[in-house]
Amino acid sequence: MTIRDESLADVQAIRDVNRAAFSGDLEADLVERLRAEGFVIRSRLAIDRGQIVGHILFSPVWIEGSAQPSTLASLAPMSVLPDYQRQGIGSALVVDGIELCRRDGWRGVIVVGWPEYYPRFGFSTEVVAHLESPYAGPAFMGLELVPGAITELRGSIRYPPAFPLAS
Repeated sequence: MTIRDESLADVQAIRDVNRAAFSGDLEADLVERLRAEGFVIRSRLAIDRGQIVGHILFSPVWIEGSAQPSTLASLAPMSVLPDYQRQGIGSALVVDGIELCRRDGWRGVIVVGWPEYYPRFGFSTEVVAHLESPYAGPAFMGLELVPGAITELRGSIRYPPAFPLAS
């Protein structure tokens, strides 16, 4: 398996992977809207024997209402074709994406995802518990790539308009 950036030729395959992984159009539509609105930090693909089997996307979010406005990376969505799940592909995409965010200078990453899955990569609810978010709850987690990058922030998270609960 290899991991690489998406290209224009991959758009339909990315849509197909997201539709299959999530059994619907919500995440596939989100990816397309984020791309169309210019809010993609990274869009990475897992390729197995020439087939796109997984996808992960990072977009920016803004922390507003504090003396120090800040921008973080948001991981959403991450998808793997059903026949390829539980083989480490999703984990490889998450690790790759986090490392690229770190290398690109992002100070922290947030995610709304399975509370049983994302803590293995260092995400925790405690890191973001003090922030206001339309997605607050046990699935809302953060990962600091720089110590204090999230825990020292105060305010509300604003997502790109493409997100269903964006304000």
